Amino acid sequence: MPFIAFEGLDGSGKSTLMNQLETQLKKNQISVVRTREPGGTQLGEEIREIILRISGEAPTPRTELLLYQAIRAQHVDQKIRPALVQKQWVLSDRFAASSLAFQAGGRSIAESDVLWLNSFSTQNLFPDLTVLLDLPVEKSEIRRQQREQNTGIQSDRIEKEKQDFHQRVRDSFLSQAKQNSQTWLVLDAEKSTEQLFENLWTDLRRRGWVSSPL
Repeated sequence: MPFIAFEGLDGSGKSTLMNQLETQLKKNQISVVRTREPGGTQLGEEIREIILRISGEAPTPRTELLLYQAIRAQHVDQKIRPALVQKQWVLSDRFAASSLAFQAGGRSIAESDVLWLNSFSTQNLFPDLTVLLDLPVEKSEIRRQQREQNTGIQSDRIEKEKQDFHQRVRDSFLSQAKQNSQTWLVLDAEKSTEQLFENLWTDLRRRGWVSSPL
């Protein structure tokens, strides 16, 4: 069964698109597991709080990378691989590509080190498809500010990074997509939610993973 990861800057609309896909799959009687990183398991959610908290001692870049990888190893072993064995679709809000984008791109850690750790923590399990919701950094910032105003939920430590950090993250995502064009789908996150979902569903039909039209 397909394992699909959704990537992009914060505010790009990953959650909305995942909601639409999960709903449509269930309408088609397809069993689906939805999860996220950082998190996905009880241990992963606990480490997530350490990584994203604003107060307290912040992890150094290498520590941050290793914490994400610990979450990922637990995530794969306890949730993702078992679901795939049970013939369930897996939809994950972020996965290994985020480490390349945020830690190699954003933090300037050697890409070769991140690639090795990604392979180790996943035991070479990677998504069949990575959906990148591409959004300019300026638009991402506007959407994050609007969300904070509407919900009262403060931005986390990573979201509060400077604009040049987020630009490096975006550049890394786009570079990864270009290098892996067969397993990546890049969507313009400024388009309507309806258009984004239609484009995604069309791609899934092209790959032969679903057969019914919307």
